[in-house]
Amino acid sequence: MRLVSLTCSNTEIVWALGCLDSLVGVDSHSDFPPQVTQLPRVGPDLQIDLDRVQALKPDLVLASLSVPGMERVVEGLAKRQIPHLVLDPQTLQDVYADIQQVAWALGVEQRGQQVVWAMQQMMAQAKGSLPHWVRPPRVMVEWWPKPMIAAGKHSWVTQMLEALGAQNAFAHLEVRSKPLTPAEVEEAQPDLITVSWCGVRKLRPEVVLRRKLDIPALKHKQVFALEEAYLGRPGPRLAEGVKKLADLLRQVPVWQHGGRP
Repeated sequence: MRLVSLTCSNTEIVWALGCLDSLVGVDSHSDFPPQVTQLPRVGPDLQIDLDRVQALKPDLVLASLSVPGMERVVEGLAKRQIPHLVLDPQTLQDVYADIQQVAWALGVEQRGQQVVWAMQQMMAQAKGSLPHWVRPPRVMVEWWPKPMIAAGKHSWVTQMLEALGAQNAFAHLEVRSKPLTPAEVEEAQPDLITVSWCGVRKLRPEVVLRRKLDIPALKHKQVFALEEAYLGRPGPRLAEGVKKLADLLRQVPVWQHGGRP
């Protein structure tokens, strides 16, 4: 089967399923595993070159709606009658279902189940390494600095944090992500902030630490860089993201002693 992947997360799902040899083209952002960088590129997620996609004669294109604006790409695939599968996860459970759906499409159903099980095991081990907290620590996963954009309730980030006994500081917002005002951030009172800016090579926690906000994360300097690759790509490496979140949460002993009620 000839596959073309239009997002990093889809490429990584194919890799986890052991079907990398089927890939004949990927989007411009796919960078893991390293060998995919040698494949033909079909453009960045919002500017996919459908002529290039069609020229690769794919049996299946793995598309996505996880990036706002990709609806136009999906419409273009449909108009050209290019066989495609559209993934659009919001929760961690959706990510598991998507992995199994792709596995079914590629004829490796059992491998799909194994990938999901391995993810769940890694997350459970990460949870087991953490202390008991009097209350769940509140975490802000920041996708962009100006304006401040963070993950909301309808993001797999919410379940990733819950798997560790922590809490998305913006789980009360009925959105996937949202530009935030300083007042909204102060109201949420995050204990920890991850600098996970999308598409940025050099993450700079010091930019966040300079903000004049009355929140625990800044008072106690609990601001850390955590690559978007481990939090923003709805695929198998989210399990590694949970492990990395656990490593950060373990560094903040104040919560073990009661913290803020």
